[in-house]
Amino acid sequence: MDTNVQSFAVANLRRRPVVVETGGFVAGFDPSTTSPFINYATPLPGTAPTAADVASLVTAFRERGLKPRLEFAPDAAPAVEAALHTAGFTVEAVHEYLVCTPDTLTVPQLTDGTGPLVEIPADDADFTTIDAALSEAFSGEFGSSPEGAARLRRTEESGGAVRFVRAPDGSCAGGACCSAPAVGTCELAGVGTRPAFRGRGIAAAVTAALSATMFDRGAASVWLEYSGEGSRRVYERVGFRPRGTRLYIALES
Repeated sequence: MDTNVQSFAVANLRRRPVVVETGGFVAGFDPSTTSPFINYATPLPGTAPTAADVASLVTAFRERGLKPRLEFAPDAAPAVEAALHTAGFTVEAVHEYLVCTPDTLTVPQLTDGTGPLVEIPADDADFTTIDAALSEAFSGEFGSSPEGAARLRRTEESGGAVRFVRAPDGSCAGGACCSAPAVGTCELAGVGTRPAFRGRGIAAAVTAALSATMFDRGAASVWLEYSGEGSRRVYERVGFRPRGTRLYIALES
């Protein structure tokens, strides 16, 4: 059983501005947004919740006007999924996650020995353009906003990292962020490239740069999820390897 990623999920949610712990679950809330991708819960490894435990968790979401939603590695808490299904939760998705270690990391290079120049955001304008680029990269799945740019800045300033490749006009061509390490690992997320700049190695360069940064800071591993076979191939070239799955599950009504 691989509980490292699940232990990280618990520690990461405890960093949210508002944290509720009930019945073996940790729920993390950010009052600046109602996004279910930011406001969600996860179980402690090994949790075997009762119906009352699940009901208490649902109440924590309902009283804030939020959709009850969880993300977790089911192998680390095998009794949780059945308890949630009994309470009416339905599966949104199951994603495989990949893990990179210092021994497997490969920094990509182009045939001329170079690659896209990866930068560290220097000011509010950089964080704003990165947030806008990622919104475009993900087809408007989330809108760019001052709050989104502020979250990126908090990530950079709180032990995590944000990296990007600048477009010729000074904006962002593509970027990503990585959380601060916890329990020896950290999550790399939001890897996105604007459509006009795809196929230039930007995602691989940013992923490798972020991973190397976190290894330099003492992380033993970096993990991420991929959205399709194309992105999986990019991450595998950088040194990420399959390790397990994560379940996304929510109560819709």
